[in-house]
Amino acid sequence: MGQEPRTLPPSPNWYCARCSDAVPGGLFGFAARTSVFLVRVGPGAGAIPGTPPFRVIGELVGHTERVSGFTFSHHPGQYNLCATSSDDGTVKIWDVETKAVVTEHALHQHTISALHWSPQVKDLIVSGDEKGVVFCYWLNRNDSQHLFIEPRTIFCLTCSPHHEDLVAIGYKDGIVVIIDISKKGEVIHRLRGHDDEIHSIAWCPLPGEDCLSISQEENSEEPAIPNGKVTAQTPVTKGCYLATGSKDQTIRIWSCSRGRGVMVLKLPFLKRRGGGVDPTIKERLWLTLHWPKDQPTQLVSSCFGGELLLWDLTQSWRRKYTLFSASSEGQNHSRIVFNLCPLQTEDDKQLLLSTSMDRDVKCWDMATLECCWSLPSLGGFAYSLAFSPVDMGCLAIGVGDGMIRVWNTLSIKNNYDVKNFWQGVKSKVTALCWHPTKEGCLAFGTDDGKVGLYDTYSNKPPQISSTYHKKTVYTLAWGPPLPPISLGGEGDRPSLTLYSCGGEGIVLQHNPWKLGGEAYDINKLIRDTNSIKYKLPVHTEVSWKADGKIMALGNEDGSIEIFQVPNLKLICTIQQHHKLVNTISWHHEHGSQPELSYLMASGSNNAVIYVHNLKTVIESNPESPVTITEPYRTLSGHTAKITSVAWSPHHDGRLVSASYDGTAQVWDTLREEPLCNFRGHRGRLLCVAWSPLDPDCIYSGADDFCVYKWLTPMQEHSRPPQGKKSIELEKKRLSQPKPKPKKKKKPTSRAPVKQDVYDGNEDESIRESSGPVENGLSDQEGEEEAREPELPSSIISVASREPVTCTPVSIGFEKSKITVNNKVTILKKEPPKEKSESITKKRKARSMLPLTTSLDHRSKEELHQDCLVLATAKHSKELNEDVSADLEERFHLGLFTDRTALYRMIEVEGKGHLENGHPELFHQLMLWKGDLKGVLQTAAERGELTDSLVAMAPVAGYHVWLWAVEAFAKQLCFQDQYVKAASHLLSIHKVYEAVELLKSNHFYREAIAVAKARLRPEDPILKDLYLTWGAILEKDGHYAVAAKCYLGAASAYDAAKVLSKKGDAASLKTAAELASIVGENELSSTLALRCAQELLLARNWVGAQEALKLHESLKGQRLVFCLLELLSKRLEERQLSEGKSSSYNVWAAGTEGPFVERVTAVWKSTFSLETPEQYQAALQQLQTIKYPSATNNTPSKQLLLHICHDLTLAVLSQHVASWDAAVEALLRAVIRSYDSGNFTIMQEVHSAFLPEGCDHLRDKLGEHQSPTTPAFKSLEAFFIYGRLYEFWWSLSKPCPKSSVWARAAHGRTTSVEQSQQIDSASPEETDPNISQPKPSRPPELDLSLTEESEQMLITCKELFSEKHASLQNSQRTVVEVQETLAEMIRQHQKSQVCKSTTNGPDKNESEQVAEQPLSSPQNQCKEEKNQPLSLPELTKSLTEANERIAKFPESVKIWPFPDVLECCLILLHIGAQCPGSVTQDMQQQAQELLQKYGNTKVYRRYCQTFCT
Repeated sequence: MGQEPRTLPPSPNWYCARCSDAVPGGLFGFAARTSVFLVRVGPGAGAIPGTPPFRVIGELVGHTERVSGFTFSHHPGQYNLCATSSDDGTVKIWDVETKAVVTEHALHQHTISALHWSPQVKDLIVSGDEKGVVFCYWLNRNDSQHLFIEPRTIFCLTCSPHHEDLVAIGYKDGIVVIIDISKKGEVIHRLRGHDDEIHSIAWCPLPGEDCLSISQEENSEEPAIPNGKVTAQTPVTKGCYLATGSKDQTIRIWSCSRGRGVMVLKLPFLKRRGGGVDPTIKERLWLTLHWPKDQPTQLVSSCFGGELLLWDLTQSWRRKYTLFSASSEGQNHSRIVFNLCPLQTEDDKQLLLSTSMDRDVKCWDMATLECCWSLPSLGGFAYSLAFSPVDMGCLAIGVGDGMIRVWNTLSIKNNYDVKNFWQGVKSKVTALCWHPTKEGCLAFGTDDGKVGLYDTYSNKPPQISSTYHKKTVYTLAWGPPLPPISLGGEGDRPSLTLYSCGGEGIVLQHNPWKLGGEAYDINKLIRDTNSIKYKLPVHTEVSWKADGKIMALGNEDGSIEIFQVPNLKLICTIQQHHKLVNTISWHHEHGSQPELSYLMASGSNNAVIYVHNLKTVIESNPESPVTITEPYRTLSGHTAKITSVAWSPHHDGRLVSASYDGTAQVWDTLREEPLCNFRGHRGRLLCVAWSPLDPDCIYSGADDFCVYKWLTPMQEHSRPPQGKKSIELEKKRLSQPKPKPKKKKKPTSRAPVKQDVYDGNEDESIRESSGPVENGLSDQEGEEEAREPELPSSIISVASREPVTCTPVSIGFEKSKITVNNKVTILKKEPPKEKSESITKKRKARSMLPLTTSLDHRSKEELHQDCLVLATAKHSKELNEDVSADLEERFHLGLFTDRTALYRMIEVEGKGHLENGHPELFHQLMLWKGDLKGVLQTAAERGELTDSLVAMAPVAGYHVWLWAVEAFAKQLCFQDQYVKAASHLLSIHKVYEAVELLKSNHFYREAIAVAKARLRPEDPILKDLYLTWGAILEKDGHYAVAAKCYLGAASAYDAAKVLSKKGDAASLKTAAELASIVGENELSSTLALRCAQELLLARNWVGAQEALKLHESLKGQRLVFCLLELLSKRLEERQLSEGKSSSYNVWAAGTEGPFVERVTAVWKSTFSLETPEQYQAALQQLQTIKYPSATNNTPSKQLLLHICHDLTLAVLSQHVASWDAAVEALLRAVIRSYDSGNFTIMQEVHSAFLPEGCDHLRDKLGEHQSPTTPAFKSLEAFFIYGRLYEFWWSLSKPCPKSSVWARAAHGRTTSVEQSQQIDSASPEETDPNISQPKPSRPPELDLSLTEESEQMLITCKELFSEKHASLQNSQRTVVEVQETLAEMIRQHQKSQVCKSTTNGPDKNESEQVAEQPLSSPQNQCKEEKNQPLSLPELTKSLTEANERIAKFPESVKIWPFPDVLECCLILLHIGAQCPGSVTQDMQQQAQELLQKYGNTKVYRRYCQTFCT
């Protein structure tokens, strides 16, 4: 494989008389879109020996619109100079060595259509335009001359090679003139003979007229009178022959000395050989010529289907020609040829280069007439690149011209071995994917939603899936079959199915064996497997991991979802990109580090590439989906959206990315390093692929119609351009063509379709939007090329992830720019004179009585006969049969005879109009006749009613008019013009029908306007319209407009509800205010509270209080929020809370005094809460609200709110002296923090609300046995429990700081972790030095133990509650048995799965596994026996435990209590760490409790430690 860059260039422009040229020495150039591509041909190309000797060496960039002409200077010493003309109105002179513009002029006011560098005058460039103006420009003296010879469109011009002042010009209407530019463009000869466009003019290479032996007699069919004016015989006109080729299918040879034609060659109809062409296409002919320098008796011409002919001019009467490449099949062009250029190489070979509509540039050897080589080219964006995994080096390219290219990049004999596939495609090819194992099987997707399969080794048309996407196909991927396809037996289903993702956001699964059957939307499977109720995201990308077990879906919202086969269980969502995901690629599996195959790179509409490592997620197979928000690697540097990424198959972790910033970038992802940057494209990159064989070689495609093969070591830049560089690159891109509407041509029925193309593509400033921009079409008839690329077979939708769109800024800019240009050019290009001419022509074409008129333009004899017949008819009394027959035949005489005859004439004319497709003329004739009703009926039946016809209908009567308007309304509906149809219905007072029509076609705004204007305000139709539209708007997420609809329908409640749907604070506040205005107080208060809770999450305290002010009934909540704010401030000051708040209320500032007093003070000052009645009212408001109990997963802000709700109740209860309720509320707050595992908050509640402990509460409750006593006991126990932990931690810390040590996950269920922590803290059995004091602990600490802590340790006796220990033990047993049962069921299911796939032995194993962990709870402190438990035993122990729990009094069960065994273990630890601190009696009691109740698995190990 050649280590050299290659270019697959854009196609040479079409329908241009001279837009390619070559000079001796081997340089060839052709115009393609807005630039010229240069090709070095011959030995100087430096091609690899054995391959064709040519190379694309560069591009002349500078024009902003299509290049229409290109010509080299053919003067020795200045072969490096060339000239181009363009639709941007300029002629530029270039130096091809520097590829820079030497000079330019913009003299032409109209589109330039012809250009030639004089072969006689070194610095003269002649150009002509569509209005007939010729400019001669002398480069060296920067001088020009304006000539206006004929007011006709110039098609081609060629300067004489023998005389410096002669120029031959060919016009669109077939005229050829030879002018003398030294005499201000005087016409020397006007050559008439052709009657259609002149495509090519070639002067005979030899002067004089001796080379062809043509005698006067041979041309006797030519008229003897010379055409044009007879000129005096000057030396100028002394002989030379001129050949012209025309669209009229003839080549004519003219004699300049005689000023007339001497030979006519009619093109032969050759049988098409080879099948490479679409038979449905009607091609127009293009006839181009080349007169070989060294063979003046021979002439090369193009022919109908792309063949080239060599004519022998010595035997003109025999029409003798030789076909190029007659022997070898398939070497010829398959479509018409536009240009022929001779080229003499350095080694003196005579070559001929041809450009054609088939998008190939071919090189012919003039000695053998065989094709030496072909250079393929692209006629559209290169949307997609894919290397075949089976046939190495086979690169498929999806192109916007409706063809797939398959490039064999490994071909030894031919660098550009490219095959074209166009059958069945008919649209832009936006996605490609080769089958991983099946040779030659290529899947393709198109812009109009089609998915198909090609066998690239056969000539068969592709199989097309019967299920189309509604929009562009973005991606194709082969993956394992999923249900329902995978449900068939092994032989009934394919090993791989095809997945396609389309612009409407759907991923379809196609069965490649049954493409005619239905494809399945995988969203159904995703929904069913993951039980998803909500709307699924819009998918924009699908990618399978190489092992076929994992599928990634990229979405429009930037998320990427990872699914697992076989049922697409969602295992992970990546929330990284926040814009539409364009590309996802998994790392290959054959690197040196297998774990890299879990790397997934993705690119989106923002310019950053993220790489994620999904190894842990995929291997852990989580129960519920994980969300990833941190990337494994981030690759930043591009400045525009990422369109494609590809991993190198040769390296570990090397990635290439393609971006809209016009560059491709190679990255070392593991080091996050940019390695090299390729800037060869002029457009936005759309795809990139790494060569599967060469580690340094990458292919990229872009919207500049190019595919480049480039080598990483040859790039001088290492990262994408930033700042100035990117601006330069942007300028280079902007010099690409802009889509612009065509100049006004003769009207054809297809013109409007054409216009659509622009409308649809304004979003792409550089879209391949139209014939002219893309192929250089110079005439409307270019539209006939139905298969040609960017004609309007379909238009990419803007809303979806089009393979190509640009930023909104540039959209507006481009659009406005184009419009302005159009206006200007039209003003310039249409002088009034021309306009009137074109109008008169139109009138002629559309005569009302064309047949009658044509019969009056026959020969003189016929006209005389008419007069005689007419005279006989008018003056004979009785008509005999002959005269009647004559009149019948000469129907046009009806104009001069009676009415019956006139009617007959009108009938004949009318039929003619209908046959020619002019129904409107037929209608007018019928009106003349007075048969209006008949006209209306036929027009209605044929669907040809028009506004003017309906306007005339009242003439035929009121009922006819009513009927006509209704028929017209129906017709308009068929044409999708519903609003116009409704207006017509209104004109006949059918208001309800008009409203219903608008409504049923979703024109709700218009329907409401009509109904409101024309119906009574109370009409139920109006309310129905509001509600229907509101529901649709609500569904689509337009909540504010939906609310307006509901208000219009007097359904204020729904309006408030729909406004609140978005759930953000602003929407909730507006909804609450709206509900308040309309008197929905309950809804208003609910929404205001929700709004406050939203603001609370953002820690916006002031806003939250303002929201609560909206409603009087929320006063209680204001107290809760106030307390929460004060508590949060306290936590923040003590560095215990997570975030900082910005906006505290003013009253939250003070910090002095006990916490409860501060709360009461603020309530009094801010909320005027003073009397017991007010306290009572607030208490009643809040008591009705119940919050769910807390768990480990409760978010901290929500937890704090719920705790503060309970604390507010506690404070209010104290104020109304309801101490029982106060204790219960306080206990609820403590239990919430305990259940959620938040030890910090629990201690903070203790320090703020029980600074002196629980004694003052005991005093308030009194000594009697109140119903609150169990609650108080629990509260006291939790208080002691907290103190106990703090004390124990202070022993382990050198400098204790009270209540700052938070626990990770604390709760009654997590005592195992606690105890493990305890165990590791002092492993008594293993550490003999434990009794020695720790050196890190200061001695003062031991002293402090004796004083303040002994009292606390004594109160710990409260924690040793036998009944609570027993209850907790029974509860633990229940949990353990339930877990064991669940494990047994799981193991049983696993063994069932194993049984279905394997044999017996495995089954036994799995049973043993199931039984292993189920050890008996009766082995209290003995060694555990791994004795399997039976189901009856488990059920029995469960029943016993439940019975034990039932016996406990409710007072014990209702209020939670700290874990008694946990407290025992801590005390025993403290005793071990600090001998003597815990009394022997307490230690004894703790050990007894452990022995008695520590038989569950959780505590077994610890009770063994302390009980031995």
